[in-house]
Amino acid sequence: MIFCVEDEANIRDLVVYTLETTGMEARGFEDGPAFFKALAENLPELVLLDIMLPGEDGMSILKKLKAAPETRHIPVIMLTAKGAEYDKVLGLDSGADDYVTKPFGMMELVSRIKAVLRRSGVKTEEAEELVVGQIRLNKKKHEVYAAGVDVTLTLKEFELLRMLMENRNIVLTRDRLLEEIWGYEFGGETRTVDVHVRTLRQKLGEEGERIETVRGVGYRIRGEKDEK
Repeated sequence: MIFCVEDEANIRDLVVYTLETTGMEARGFEDGPAFFKALAENLPELVLLDIMLPGEDGMSILKKLKAAPETRHIPVIMLTAKGAEYDKVLGLDSGADDYVTKPFGMMELVSRIKAVLRRSGVKTEEAEELVVGQIRLNKKKHEVYAAGVDVTLTLKEFELLRMLMENRNIVLTRDRLLEEIWGYEFGGETRTVDVHVRTLRQKLGEEGERIETVRGVGYRIRGEKDEK
């Protein structure tokens, strides 16, 4: 379980949603009192803590966490404002395990969380099955179903769909897809991605409409948050 203490509702909700779609449990809190109330009931594996909070600020909350025997072992990642070097240094000196500067990318945040959990000895389990709408993808079995129908995909089509589903609602550039799926280290032959997206859409039937083209950038798959 990851606790996210962030007073900006749009950021908090997006963080919680992203963590849940990548196989983690997460809860969000807008301030210190709500966070400490939940802490008394359940100890998280990691805390994401914004420094600028209404009432008691993040630095004060961090010091309380590190001072209490029952919570001092919990890893903490501070969320800091851009260029706030003093806050970063103070946070690390006060016991924070890492910091992320706003604005931050969701997948970068997920990577930093996993890295801190690895260092602290906490094992994270990624979701074996991904679900977006009526599309279900099982990573271990390499099975895909769309609206209950078994869909046969090539290895590259499967990896493309997996990557889109793991990053639902997030635009992935053609260059990034090329590099991570095909292993290209340069932005050439992006038509390869376009061709695979087209065949993937066709094989998924009506559910293929969830894969959206973001003109001049790349592709994303539309998850439940963006549905009308």
